[in-house]
Amino acid sequence: MAKRTTTNRPQKRLTFIDIIKGNFLNRDEIKVHYKYFLLLFILMMAMIYSNHLVNKKIKIVNALKEETEEYKSRNAYAQSKLIKVKMESQLGKEVARDSLMTLENHPHKLLIKLDSTDAKAK
Repeated sequence: MAKRTTTNRPQKRLTFIDIIKGNFLNRDEIKVHYKYFLLLFILMMAMIYSNHLVNKKIKIVNALKEETEEYKSRNAYAQSKLIKVKMESQLGKEVARDSLMTLENHPHKLLIKLDSTDAKAK
């Protein structure tokens, strides 16, 4: 079998329009190295897909961070309430030791009204 001889045909210059239209893919130099271009295409698609997965993970991590902040604030609120209850029970023990009793009825507020006539007479 004889090898195909290639004649030295002058190639036309590659222009920007040829690149946009995709005409550069029909050139002889590209046809020889199509395996490399296919490899580059596969690598770029793998890179895009991995970037997509990373973005999904980042969204999940941010949602979990917000959730942990919510739980931290709930924990701080519960601890402050617990400390308050402990202080009230400790105060109740101290009052009982001093033989003081808690009031069953709330104290009444006394209002004293002065008549303007009584104030002038005095």
